[in-house]
Amino acid sequence: MADKTFGAHGWTPERIGRLEGKTFVITGANAGAGFQAARTLLSKGAAVVMLNRSAERSAEAVAKLKDEYGAAAQVSFIRMDLADLDTVRSAAAEVLSDVPRIDALICNAAIAQVPSRQLTKAGHESQLGTNHYGHFLLCGLLFDRIEETAGRIVVVASLGYKMGLRTIQFDDMNWDKNYRANPAYSQSKLAQMMFAYELQDRVTQAGKSVEVYVCHPGASATSLISTSGGLMTRFTWWLMSKLPIVQTAERGAYPEVMCATEDGLAQRALYGPTGRMEMVGPVGRGSLEPYAYDKATMVKLWQRSEEETGFHWAV
Repeated sequence: MADKTFGAHGWTPERIGRLEGKTFVITGANAGAGFQAARTLLSKGAAVVMLNRSAERSAEAVAKLKDEYGAAAQVSFIRMDLADLDTVRSAAAEVLSDVPRIDALICNAAIAQVPSRQLTKAGHESQLGTNHYGHFLLCGLLFDRIEETAGRIVVVASLGYKMGLRTIQFDDMNWDKNYRANPAYSQSKLAQMMFAYELQDRVTQAGKSVEVYVCHPGASATSLISTSGGLMTRFTWWLMSKLPIVQTAERGAYPEVMCATEDGLAQRALYGPTGRMEMVGPVGRGSLEPYAYDKATMVKLWQRSEEETGFHWAV
């Protein structure tokens, strides 16, 4: 049954009050849902710091937002490539130097359906390395700053977590054998979710003041597939985007903005569209498969992630 917590029309940005004095850090915010999330937060008076790979596109995004909200709009960017852990470390250091508070870190950036197996600079399969390991490290480096303001971490997942192996392939996480774009992407998004749910447990056990939420945008017309998917995948998605089963990037941003601002949400949950196949429709609490929070797998993934990133969490 669809979640009716926020009424028949679901959660919308009209529920957000003024956000002056609050700061939101968003990865991958120069286009798509991340850009729309930045727009919404800026419209409420918040400050937004973008962590993006492309300096040129980030400058264009900042200029566009300042055109819309005025030269005084508090929006800036720091260059960071999630596929390069050295840039994650340097970007985090810059954030800690220049950003005195973080009310929410929104882990929005991702790559998807990479047609042929590629490796990150650290030697990780590109989708797992970018979507999971990069954010795992970033969240760890910024965690204490987030806790100082009892802030939040929002992990943007995908319904694609249901479409692969439904577990972590620990014996071949880099897909040295039988690489396929969709299962590899699915594993990367499942890994992100497992990280978030395990972090919830660790935060609770340690008595820390950070809330962790997981959401997904549904089927939204963003640039995600067009920037990393293969030719056939991009063409298929282009056709789908013309159908009513795909919503706008603006609506695709609703779940992550909700998780960054709304009080009273459940943490062991997955938020997103609750309409047709949970791909479109009113935003609320959706269904969540139990294998996404299998404790033994989450713990093993956490340990492996610390090894692969060289970062050991204090929680």
